[in-house]
Amino acid sequence: MANSLAFFRTHSPMSAPGRYAGLYDGLPRDVAALCRIIQGVMVHLYWAGAYGLEVPEQRREEVQLRSMEGRLGRILELDARPLMEAREPDRRVIGICRDYALMLASILRHQGVPARARCGFGRYFLPDHYEDHWVCEYWNAAEGCWMLVDPQLDDLQREKLSLSFDPLDVPRDQFVVAGEGWRVCRAGRADPDAFGIADMHGLWFVRGNLVRDVAALNRVELLPWDCWGIIEGRDEELSADDLALLDRVAELASGDVPEWEVLRRLYEGDARLRVPGTITSYTGAGPQSVDLAGI
Repeated sequence: MANSLAFFRTHSPMSAPGRYAGLYDGLPRDVAALCRIIQGVMVHLYWAGAYGLEVPEQRREEVQLRSMEGRLGRILELDARPLMEAREPDRRVIGICRDYALMLASILRHQGVPARARCGFGRYFLPDHYEDHWVCEYWNAAEGCWMLVDPQLDDLQREKLSLSFDPLDVPRDQFVVAGEGWRVCRAGRADPDAFGIADMHGLWFVRGNLVRDVAALNRVELLPWDCWGIIEGRDEELSADDLALLDRVAELASGDVPEWEVLRRLYEGDARLRVPGTITSYTGAGPQSVDLAGI
């Protein structure tokens, strides 16, 4: 446990604020307050209309910002005030769920709190559906446990979704980590076609989120459309050995990952899981080769 807490207390290349680290100095050490700060500087691409914002085409590219350093830079370009001063929606950076999760993890790590982004599926967006989603998981030292937080869910979204739980303590049956999603689909306890987003769904989608979550659990927090290794390819192309690997990592990556060190060794030792230097990103412009060293 001590090793994993130290690991997630440390920044990744994606979570590091870089030259903007000073923006985090003086921020409150209260998770609820941090979520409000994040909500005041970022607007979700697919929720923008609910805030009266029509996102110009050129600004939709802001969702391609992988690193927090790049995202913080864009936040300041739009409005140079301190992060604690909430912006009007048209002066907030455009993001997606992964970006809210990573920003909270980034601030918490800066404050010395173990935190990590988790990839999986939210059950609170549409009836009988597991929506592609990311949240933040942080170590609550007072309670001695990992807790799930959805920093995207402000008062407006909570009201529109008629939430029955506190986003600062998301129940694990409401946010299903990708490993658990894979396991229930493989066991026939859930329909793989209920997992996904828009017209993209199925076991292949669950597989992608599983591998992205495993990467995030190794502090490589990529975009939801970034692909590599065993993510690629159709379900029928998977070998028995591939399926055995996915079943094993799904078991290890379920819940709050009590056997994290075993998962880390497996990730580091298998090229099917490990993020390479160059990945394929399926953006709106089509598949793009991305050199992560340049991020």
